[in-house]
Order: sequence, then C-alpha cells, then structure tokens
Amino acid sequence: MKEVVTEFTEELAANGGSSAALCFQCGTCTLKCPSAGLRTALRPANIMRASQLGLKDEAIEDYGLWQCTTCYTCVEWCPRNVQVVDVITALRNMAVADGEMYENHKKVAESLIKNGHTVDNNDKIKALRKSLGLQENPDTVLDDEKAKADFDRILKATKFTELVNQ
Repeated sequence: MKEVVTEFTEELAANGGSSAALCFQCGTCTLKCPSAGLRTALRPANIMRASQLGLKDEAIEDYGLWQCTTCYTCVEWCPRNVQVVDVITALRNMAVADGEMYENHKKVAESLIKNGHTVDNNDKIKALRKSLGLQENPDTVLDDEKAKADFDRILKATKFTELVNQ
C-alpha cells in the first residue's frame, strides 16, 4: 500500500507547487508534452495526481520527473492554468533536498561547480570555436578568474555544492 503523507501538499505548495491542487486530471499536459509518450517515462498528469493525493514517494521518485525539459508546453495548453513546470521544479528541489538527484542532472551540476558552465569546454569544442573564428573560451568565467571566484561564492552562499554532493 502506498503511503500518504498528509503534509506533502502543503510542503509542495511552500516550495512553489501550489497550483497542483487546481489540476482536474484532463491529461492535456501529458498529451501535449513533447518529452512524454514514446520518448521518455515522463507523464506529467501522473506526477500531478500523486502530488494531489499526498503520495510524496511516488511523486518524488517518479523517473519521469527528471525527463521534463521545462519547455512550458504543458502550461500553455492547460485549461486550468496549472503551472506544471513549477510543480515539477518544486518536486525536483524537494528530491534533491532529500538526497535524490537524477544522475545526468548531477553531472551537469558538477560541471557547473567545477567550470562555471554546464558543459565542459573541452578540446573538441575549443577547436570547433577556433574553426568558426571565435576565441577558444567564450567571454565568461572560463577566462575570468574573478568572475569564477564570484560565482563560487554564490554557489557557497546558496549551498548548491552541498546539495549536489550529499
């Protein structure tokens, strides 16, 4: 039997997912989602329903939660103006706070911590940039030690690194 966590809907609302309560399960979010269906395990309507019912484990442990690309198609089509992406983001944040993070998202976060970028500027990318007449590193923290130090302070202040490495 699935465990109902009565405080979950309030916790979700406090984390930015209050509009989950508005969902009447029409399924439009899943139907219109470019990531759902045959492409991934994402079923936004299922995540919304688990959230409404207080099924915290089911909502947070749903593999599809991490397949959302945050394109907002679901929000654009929702007849109740449910902010599905906000709910998914809130659930992801809650999952990360509980020490759960999809491995590919963790890799992106680790690259952000290490380089200040989500994608490492490796030799192949540098060569491509050079062939296009660009400098090897873009004008970002990759070439600005002070900017990287400032960015690192932000990561520390927000405890981002701690969340990713727990």
